[in-house]
Amino acid sequence: MSTLSHVFDLPAQKSELLIFFTLLQLSIIILAARMGGEIATRIGQAAVVGEIIAGIVLGPSLFGLLMPGTFHYIFHSIPAGPLDALSQLGLILLMFQIGLEFDFSHLKEKANRNAVLWVATASMLVPFVLGLGFALVSAPLLSPQAEPWASALFIATAFSITAVPILGRIMMEFGMTRSRLGVIAISAAAINDVVGWLLLALVTTLALSHFEAIAFAIKVFLVFAFIIIWIFGIRPLMKWVIRRFSAGGKLTPHLLGIILISIFVSGLITSSLGIFTIFGGFIMGVILHDANEFVEAWNERVSPFVLVFFLPIFFTYTGLRTNIGGLDSASLWGWCGLILLLATVGKFGGAYGAARIAGLNHHQAKVMGIMMNTRALMELIVINVGYDLGAISQQVFTMLVIMAIFSTIITTPFLRAWLPRAGVQLTSPALPCPSDHKTV
Repeated sequence: MSTLSHVFDLPAQKSELLIFFTLLQLSIIILAARMGGEIATRIGQAAVVGEIIAGIVLGPSLFGLLMPGTFHYIFHSIPAGPLDALSQLGLILLMFQIGLEFDFSHLKEKANRNAVLWVATASMLVPFVLGLGFALVSAPLLSPQAEPWASALFIATAFSITAVPILGRIMMEFGMTRSRLGVIAISAAAINDVVGWLLLALVTTLALSHFEAIAFAIKVFLVFAFIIIWIFGIRPLMKWVIRRFSAGGKLTPHLLGIILISIFVSGLITSSLGIFTIFGGFIMGVILHDANEFVEAWNERVSPFVLVFFLPIFFTYTGLRTNIGGLDSASLWGWCGLILLLATVGKFGGAYGAARIAGLNHHQAKVMGIMMNTRALMELIVINVGYDLGAISQQVFTMLVIMAIFSTIITTPFLRAWLPRAGVQLTSPALPCPSDHKTV
């Protein structure tokens, strides 16, 4: 760093220095993600699992531990701003194309709507209560610098949320995005995320200042108003835009430009409502899921770039803040194990019980439970906010990252074992298939 800083001492040269290290970081991140995804698929995991682990490996937990000089040269020679911005942009586009993939016509059936509401409620409430109890007991020991209730609410939210982008991508790789189970799961997960983001906004408010009930109620109202306006107002407008600017089902430059602007504006609006930009991207995708020619064109031209370039950047950005070596005692690993147990039992048990009440059979309920237990991306977002606000310690942050990885790793093998018994035709992500070529 010192050598390059001496050489690049003029403003234009400093800009070149920023570009140099950004390109170096991106090259390493993309290479590590491709290698991690390939290794994961060869051992029967979803590619995204390998990409998540690759992001953690590039952080201080392994790369920084084994080669500290090289690690600091690559990732700390410039500010983290470029990686942060690129990771958030990638999440918005990923959520948009996940919204495109799901056929919500299944929800026209009353039985399916009931299943979604039961699963969404129970799979959030049960782990939330367990997380809250765990955090209130452990906070004085693990996060003594934080206000106990703020810490407890952050941890409870991390326990209760489901990762829509990661669950959606795993389901894409299994070819179950348009199955009844898939739609119920992703719909329940989406409800989990909306409630989770509202909780996150509430918890952030509590951590920074006193909670105002009226302001929070207004925010909830505005979120629902946004959804209604997008479904009944923006949806027909966007369908007209697609018909007007597409040429024989192709994604023309004008249409691509309009779509990107729409995604970004939607994200700006949801960000201003306090539920993050990525939800705006998801809703924009949902309202266009039945524009079949457009969906096919997007998946052919844009989707591979989003998945190969953007998504691994977020995993690495989180990995740079994770230090597994900080768990340096048996008691800390004991607390970590308790987090894994309570989070898994709460999420799986709540979803399984609710699915059975809603009429799903034993095998279908098991599939629902393991899918709702997938937390990765959304939990990582929650705990990054909590860590930035000082509500959780570095050690608790690392424990929750481990929980996010664990809950995602176990999803694929259990889906492979249980889906055939649940009546879903199995498309394994470990084998070459059309879904792999389409999403990776």
